Amino acid sequence: MDIWSIVIETSIKIFVVVNVLLLTVSYSVYFERKISAWAQNRIGPNRVGWLGLLQPFADVFKLLLKEDIVPDKSNKAIHALAPFLALFVAFSTYAVIPIGPEMTLFGYTFSLVVADVGIGILYVLAMTSLGVYAITFAGWSSGSKYSLLGGIRSAAQMISYEVSMGFSIAGVIMFSESLNMNVIVQSQAGWMWNAILQPIGFITFVVAAFAETNRMPFDLPEAEPELVGGYHTEYSSMKFAGFFLAEYANMAIASALIVTLYLGGWQNPLVDIFGITGITATLMQIGAFLVKVLALLFFFIWVRWSLPRFRYDQLMDLGWKVMFPLSLINIVWVAALIMIFNL
Repeated sequence: MDIWSIVIETSIKIFVVVNVLLLTVSYSVYFERKISAWAQNRIGPNRVGWLGLLQPFADVFKLLLKEDIVPDKSNKAIHALAPFLALFVAFSTYAVIPIGPEMTLFGYTFSLVVADVGIGILYVLAMTSLGVYAITFAGWSSGSKYSLLGGIRSAAQMISYEVSMGFSIAGVIMFSESLNMNVIVQSQAGWMWNAILQPIGFITFVVAAFAETNRMPFDLPEAEPELVGGYHTEYSSMKFAGFFLAEYANMAIASALIVTLYLGGWQNPLVDIFGITGITATLMQIGAFLVKVLALLFFFIWVRWSLPRFRYDQLMDLGWKVMFPLSLINIVWVAALIMIFNL
């Protein structure tokens, strides 16, 4: 394959992924409002479009028309950079997540991942670590005590839970013996899902994902009753929309990561059971990946409207006194399984 074919193929993949992710993020906001209405016996959005389906577009137009207010005492350059950095990190992380196996269409074979790199997990960890800078920059540059406290909380929270997340991922790497995301998915063929083989690692990773995405009950960096809005208190218009979209994009990324690392990725046991091949098998595998991601997105939203927010000391205690020891126990458990059953 020549260089131009690679460039064209990658550009098409990026275009498709970015647009699909934007639509997913937009309608995640819609479904969040619908699910919260269901949980609280309300109706939710129902005026703009059929069943309120055009509400996300109305929200975007509203934010576009709002005035962009920047505090006088803020560092204007970093204040403007922070939301774009949050969006960049959120959208870039998806580059290494495979949504299906190799696919052949019109005689041309291509992989269903933007960048099939050998260090996929390290890339994900590196990009998610950058996410804390966006929130910290926003908190510091706003010139507001509420925002600064939110930024400090976020830095402490994300660093604390990244430790548990990293050790949880170590168990996945030990089973697959690879950092490549496609190899990790292929190592979970059949029902050899990591969520079944290492349930402790699965649970600690899911909890850490909630903390990394600043979702309830881990939304201490925002904490409206205490910090007004936390790190994005001094943001308005499309800059606020940037943080808003980044939060839901991170939620989609976290769901896709959980599916890839622990729930078999695009593996669909029905394909093997019934011996399905060709384009039908590929479409079923892509469908399996999307269904798993949507189920996890629902779980993220459901938890937000079911559990109260932790206190800050409870948040830190959970991260260091519960999550960290459990993630170490998971590594010992995985090592024992490998030694005993030669997995």
